[in-house]
Amino acid sequence: MNVTVSHVEGMKFEAQTEKSSFMIDCPTISPMEYFLAGLVACTTSDLVVVPKNQNKEVKNLKVSGDAVRNDSMPRKFNELHLDYSFECDVDDLTASRWVMASIETYCSTINTIRDSTKITYSLTYNGKKLKVKESIISGGGSNIDFGEIDSCCGN
Repeated sequence: MNVTVSHVEGMKFEAQTEKSSFMIDCPTISPMEYFLAGLVACTTSDLVVVPKNQNKEVKNLKVSGDAVRNDSMPRKFNELHLDYSFECDVDDLTASRWVMASIETYCSTINTIRDSTKITYSLTYNGKKLKVKESIISGGGSNIDFGEIDSCCGN
């Protein structure tokens, strides 16, 4: 994987990936918001692919991510809560396993931050709350301070 970011003007940057490109417009959308959106998109896509591999299709899929960050630099994620909601024609246990498969195994972005971020999740499946603020097996978080820098990631 390779990404190159070039300064365009002011606080606008162009990110060029191996497959495409997109604009980063700080502070309208901060890099941390892009990161959180990427993290949520990663786990959301798992909940399309994993069921599809079992010849199932989820409907009304929505995943929200709420991150709590340090008040001071570095403004890393200290806590992350993911709220999953979807419908399908499988039992509750299978639906819960799909979510856990994403969180614990398949979602690379979650697995990138799990050692330094406390991660919890909730699951509403077929209109029924199955999980509320459940902690994941790992992801207890740790307190590491690498000092302060100036960047558009501060907000």
